[in-house]
Amino acid sequence: MIPAVSPESLPTLRVWQRQAMLEYHRERRRDFMAVATPGAGKTTFALRIAYDLLSERTVDTVTVVAPTEHLKTQWSIAAARFGIQLDPNFRNADVHSAADYHGVVLTYAQVGADPLVHRRRTLARRSLVILDEVHHAGDSRSWGDGVFKAFDEAERRLSLTGTPFRSDDNPIPFVTYEEGPDGKRSKADALYGYREALTDGVVRPVIFMAYSGQAKWRSRAGDELNVRLGEPMTKDMVSQAWKSTLDPKGDWIPQVLKAANKRLESLRAAGMSDAGGLIIASDQNTARAYAGILKRVTGKSAEVVLSDDDSASDRIAKFADSTREWLIAVRMVSEGVDIPRLAVGVYATNAHTPLFFAQAIGRFVRSRRPGETASVFLPSVVPLLSLAENLEADRDHVIVEKTDTDPEDLMEQAQRQVNEPSAELDGGHETLETNAELDQVIFEGSSFGIPAQTGTAEEEEYLGIPGLLTSDQVELLLRKRQREQVSKQEKQPQATAEKAEEPKRASEPPLTNAQRRLKLRKQLNQLVGARSHATGEPHGKIHAMLRKACGGPPSAQATIDQLEQRISKLRSW
Repeated sequence: MIPAVSPESLPTLRVWQRQAMLEYHRERRRDFMAVATPGAGKTTFALRIAYDLLSERTVDTVTVVAPTEHLKTQWSIAAARFGIQLDPNFRNADVHSAADYHGVVLTYAQVGADPLVHRRRTLARRSLVILDEVHHAGDSRSWGDGVFKAFDEAERRLSLTGTPFRSDDNPIPFVTYEEGPDGKRSKADALYGYREALTDGVVRPVIFMAYSGQAKWRSRAGDELNVRLGEPMTKDMVSQAWKSTLDPKGDWIPQVLKAANKRLESLRAAGMSDAGGLIIASDQNTARAYAGILKRVTGKSAEVVLSDDDSASDRIAKFADSTREWLIAVRMVSEGVDIPRLAVGVYATNAHTPLFFAQAIGRFVRSRRPGETASVFLPSVVPLLSLAENLEADRDHVIVEKTDTDPEDLMEQAQRQVNEPSAELDGGHETLETNAELDQVIFEGSSFGIPAQTGTAEEEEYLGIPGLLTSDQVELLLRKRQREQVSKQEKQPQATAEKAEEPKRASEPPLTNAQRRLKLRKQLNQLVGARSHATGEPHGKIHAMLRKACGGPPSAQATIDQLEQRISKLRSW
């Protein structure tokens, strides 16, 4: 059955989509994988291929496999714009779809549950199989085996993904791998990364607002631990400090939600009148608690969407078409859901695989018009800071040989002290106290700003950044904000400062390591800002030069000795 839409009325393709389409038709391979950053238009590309293959009678039917039930409906609606009718309600028990459909939309779980049903359908008619976010075919062995068994005889297979890399070593079915120095690496037939999409104006630039703060908790053994988020510590301690930070009983979440709401209000007042916000929570109970906190600190109600809610898809669709401000969800909105007006995010989950992070950030980058920006608030912890700084990096799925021991695990065991709580035994974890502080602003891999307490004028300066700016304008404004912060501190009379310090030295105890580190970071950022002002070099470049000269991690994770060494080095330049 040929699609009932003329070629002239089809949606206009972007440059990368046209190039990928030409490559697809030139090669005419059985398997083709397109890797494009979230928000770039993978669905439109795939449906244009489906339209062409149906029109030229290369295939007779189309099967789309998607990660979630909600996406089945979304695919069906999108396909209708191409004159392709797909059944989103097909069940395994149906065996066959109605004759007036061009095909069906399934989930990976549905295929894995009974692959033989879909194998028979594939053998009965020449099929194009579109594997949306194909990395999910490696989520479990049953899903991967099911997808292979069901579709290995398909006429054509088109694999789509925004993030082909995974955190395990399960091969992804129908993906080509090449030998590389670090193992077998996946090979894309068409690649369109975030960097290219940003240059083309296809996606929005993302401003990351990283918040640190103190976290205090009681372990199962009854020990009380108090650390500063973002400081160097073992993975075990990072995990528990992170967990405390996200606990609704502390003050970190209320303070960050209040700041995120101010950012959203700023965007809506500056031209993005329908801008929406999304809070990604770790679990359903926490999501409900966050809704209560948001109502308490801002007076605003949020739409809470839970995966076990039968009306979840309808509620997401209604939110997308409305002007409501806040949506709270667990994981079901982190991938594939198209809500272009989402412009502010709160990453309030401990999930930190590159795969999940990239898909989550992809909810905020869909561009509607030039100049729109997105802002994502997150805990200032090493795993997330690294992912934020490397957002533009293009990654492949790499399969390495398994070894009996993981070097990272061995290092973690060696570094763990006897009195440090194990993540496996944190059932008695009790959050005692948390608070938030704007630690740094990350934009295009560079860090800006000096730590600022929540609710202060310094924080407001970053929360009030206009929402309609180009990437260059955002960077210029961030540099200006930081110069103003540095200048403000430098103008304080030294004599007054010294006089104020005298009684403190007599009455106050010595600074803790956390306080010393914060003071050194402020001092380092002041010096970096001064050099940037004098030379015109970007802050990120100066920090990178210091790291190259002195070694060590980014300043947020640097030790006291490393910070002092960088300050000394910078003063010598």
